[in-house]
Amino acid sequence: MRFRHDMPFGAAVLEGDNGVRFRLYAPGNDRVELVYDAGSGERRVPMTASPGGWFECVVPEACAHTRYRFSIGELLVPDPASRSAPEGVHGRSSVVDPSAFLWPDDGWKGRPWSEHVFYELHVGTFTPEGTYAGAATKLAYLKDLGVTAIELMPLAEAPGAWNWGYDGVLPFAPSHNYGTPDELKAFIAAAHAHGLSVFLDVVYNHFGPEANYLHAYARTFYTDRYHTPWGSAIDLDPDGPPDIRRFFIENALYWLEEFRFDGLRFDAVHEIYDGPERSFLRELARTVLARTDRPVYLVLENEGNEATLLEAGFRAQWADDLHNAMHVAITGQTEGYYADFADRISWRIARALSEGFIYQGEPSSIRGGKPRGEPSSRIELASFITFLQNHDQVGNRPFGDRISATAPHEAVRAAVAIVLLAPATPMLFMGEEWGASTPFLFFCDFEPELAEKVTEGRRSEFAGFAEFSDPAARERIPDPSGAATLRASVLHWDEAERAPHATWLALYRELLRLRREEIAPRTVGLRGTGAGFELLGERGMKIRWQLPNGATLHLEANLGAAPLRGFAETPEGRTVYATHPAPYAGSEAPPWSVRWSLA
Repeated sequence: MRFRHDMPFGAAVLEGDNGVRFRLYAPGNDRVELVYDAGSGERRVPMTASPGGWFECVVPEACAHTRYRFSIGELLVPDPASRSAPEGVHGRSSVVDPSAFLWPDDGWKGRPWSEHVFYELHVGTFTPEGTYAGAATKLAYLKDLGVTAIELMPLAEAPGAWNWGYDGVLPFAPSHNYGTPDELKAFIAAAHAHGLSVFLDVVYNHFGPEANYLHAYARTFYTDRYHTPWGSAIDLDPDGPPDIRRFFIENALYWLEEFRFDGLRFDAVHEIYDGPERSFLRELARTVLARTDRPVYLVLENEGNEATLLEAGFRAQWADDLHNAMHVAITGQTEGYYADFADRISWRIARALSEGFIYQGEPSSIRGGKPRGEPSSRIELASFITFLQNHDQVGNRPFGDRISATAPHEAVRAAVAIVLLAPATPMLFMGEEWGASTPFLFFCDFEPELAEKVTEGRRSEFAGFAEFSDPAARERIPDPSGAATLRASVLHWDEAERAPHATWLALYRELLRLRREEIAPRTVGLRGTGAGFELLGERGMKIRWQLPNGATLHLEANLGAAPLRGFAETPEGRTVYATHPAPYAGSEAPPWSVRWSLA
């Protein structure tokens, strides 16, 4: 089977060996030339201007692997819609014939959403090889672990040899640092053969700070009406240039149709400014779902907690609220954005588990008292993706330390038992399942002047924390630009089967087995309207979910370091899992105890 997404821009191989059509959006320019090399030396071809700022030409001798870029005045730029950039973000693009890759006809049709258990990974640090092929060697392990969906951090071509992916500037070109486009396709095909879905994290709220040539020749991509943490916002307003919205919608379709990804995760949509009705996001979801020939799922990261978007084609949202409250509960840390979750801990966790969002319109102290969020109890609970760790929550810590290195063992075990067995959709971050000893640090590889600024900015970011009030202390924060920072973040797979890591791995495997057999089949379609909870002090809770089949799922938890009264000696119904299986003598739950039961 062969798949290709026909894009209205970029380089398209024409049928019948009739060459390649090149098309570039460069409004406000009078002349654009194609500079290409089809194997007989570099040549230049003037491109024909057409309405709307477009330039186009057809080169009969061009073919797959032809290297090319565009000349605009004195500026030489890569194709912003390049399918491949083997020379990096400043070099030439390469023509790709997507029909050349032969997909196995394996009958893959995806998985029902109710079966999803996510595993987020960064290709460059997941294995020692740091490649798509290296990641493919771990697919059998992931299947055995019990996860069913892999989520790749962004792959768009970014500057340098290492990057998280959020500094991408060529959103159609999978990073050459990890392999070729065909090697990425081979990884996805292999994952499907193992029964694993594959999702991709995409970034539509900004381009990276280095090699973003759009500022020079396509300034209409940006608007000064809105500003993001990265500068002027991309112009996705309802009355903005329609070609900008089309660029990103075509990108979503490209990954889903040409690479057969099963879904996309949209980074920080609260930094996408597309009007109060969210016209761009709604158009994107509507277009994608109408075009795809199989089930695909669209996932949001959205600090705005906009429940209405989860009723407009987006299947799920990362549930940062639960993470933040749980992090406060098991670590005691309340600095930074955790300040919004520092009190009423049992209420916050119970509300997140039973209704999805904690903030459903309440004022946020770290946002100056502005309200945050919308009511969410009507939303299916599986639409909330919950986690104890992800790339942000680990990597944005000064030393990239994981929760297993920060909180007591018993507290982490209790939190894991809640997240993996709750009706929401769980997600793991690579290495979490064995309590990996390696950190996940922030790293990037920019040109020297920018790299120095990033290092300074990274360290000054933590100046408000008591631990780093001394400049000398901030100097200990690893340099994002150092190759050693990348190397320190690579997982050590040999430790997974050794103590104490093997104990964690066994726990995760068992909990995911219980989820697959006991929880997931019973909670399909469950909404927050079918849940209720009772609080026991600051750290105790009893939550019940009325299941569609008439049964009731119960969670009893003491998320504190002291015993807590008010629980029954034995659970109501059949015990599914308990951290402390003996009866609670005197109705007193032990510290950091969790008990799940079905009645």
